[in-house]
Amino acid sequence: MAKTKTVYFCTQCGHESPKWLGRCPSCGEWNTFVEEKTVVSSGKRSSRRQASSARPVKLSEIELRDEPRIHMPSEELNRVLGGGLVAGSLTLLGGEPGIGKSTLLLQNILSIRNRKILYVSGEESATQLKLRADRLGKVADNTMILCETRLQAIFTQVENVEPDILVVDSIQTIASDEIESAAGSISQVRECAAAFLRYAKESDVPVILVGHINKEGAIAGPKVLEHIVDTVLQFEGDRQYLYRILRSIKNRFGSTSEIGIFEMVQRGLREVKNPSEMLLSENRDEEMSGIAIGVTTEGVRPFMVEVQALVSTAAYGTPQRSVTGFDQRRLNMLLAVLEKRARFRLGQKDVFLNIAGGLKVTDTALDMSVIAAVMSSNFDVSISRDCAFIGEVGLSGEIRTVTRIEQRVAEAEKLGFKRIFIPKGNLKGVNGKFNAEVIETARVEDLFRSLFR
Repeated sequence: MAKTKTVYFCTQCGHESPKWLGRCPSCGEWNTFVEEKTVVSSGKRSSRRQASSARPVKLSEIELRDEPRIHMPSEELNRVLGGGLVAGSLTLLGGEPGIGKSTLLLQNILSIRNRKILYVSGEESATQLKLRADRLGKVADNTMILCETRLQAIFTQVENVEPDILVVDSIQTIASDEIESAAGSISQVRECAAAFLRYAKESDVPVILVGHINKEGAIAGPKVLEHIVDTVLQFEGDRQYLYRILRSIKNRFGSTSEIGIFEMVQRGLREVKNPSEMLLSENRDEEMSGIAIGVTTEGVRPFMVEVQALVSTAAYGTPQRSVTGFDQRRLNMLLAVLEKRARFRLGQKDVFLNIAGGLKVTDTALDMSVIAAVMSSNFDVSISRDCAFIGEVGLSGEIRTVTRIEQRVAEAEKLGFKRIFIPKGNLKGVNGKFNAEVIETARVEDLFRSLFR
């Protein structure tokens, strides 16, 4: 006999407690417990019998096989997934409202002609999806639309259709009849995600879930949701820009350092094949102070970014440090290195830093370009637009070596840069391989002399 009881869940880690707690004993966060009602059934005997069907196997007896993948029409999406959708995998796609998650999925599945696809929509009606498909200019008879939010009804139609790919948009709108709580609650999201995981593993059908994010930028629901799925993709971008970045946060079948770049156009999302041209300013012929070009990498993909800096006298007494697209703590460290090692007096000046194109960069190889942009703005002297910078800056003022230096230099040379500053000794044994002038720099002081002598 099923009965209802009240429990409290932590919104960060999903820890369950019979009473409200101010601090979660599992993750240590404060004021994260919410009240929910759950249904408890006394089916322990049957679950124990079902659990005994699986038997342990020796690791040496397990046969290795290549995971079959479904090639997606978008090469950028394939790169982030690691080569395509793996059969029986559960993928979670998260992002802000209106960023283009549904457009990305619908645009790809409508281009797949040889597989049966079931698209479950809990947010939009069939008419709205038809209008979006017409706007994308793609209509496929092998794609079936189901507007349903009840979990049991969804699996009933899944058994009838027997799809090759299942898409659920979104997981926060799906609710199970066995749980007496609203859709989107922690218990509902956890149980529904677990049900889709069981279906994916038992049927070898890849399942793609769309997830909302909260105000902190994390995927809404319990943190256990990200542990359940095989792949977590984050679709991010700024509303002020047309470009969108698809980033892999977790991937059991590929790398987590790959990104895909798209441009939002009238007919959907367009793949950006050469992100370097996208991230560089169009007026490269006009020299302006405070601009330096750096080379960063995401996975095995190098591309150029434009670093913009503005240094001015503090007008209100307290100097400001404003950063967009870069780590502010790292900027403070680089400014301290300039103060100590290069004798720059920046303590009473405002420093503003921006990575052009709305990109968020964590690569330390951009340190030298940040230093160069700050020095250029401080002296109001422009840096030649044919210069590129690659290198990490240490606390003692030395320029440290970085990885994938050959790919970075090759990317800069391909885009027409004539002088490329790199860490000293980073290109051992390959000097003369490039037509561009490769300038080895050992310290911040050497960079200052090379640029403003």
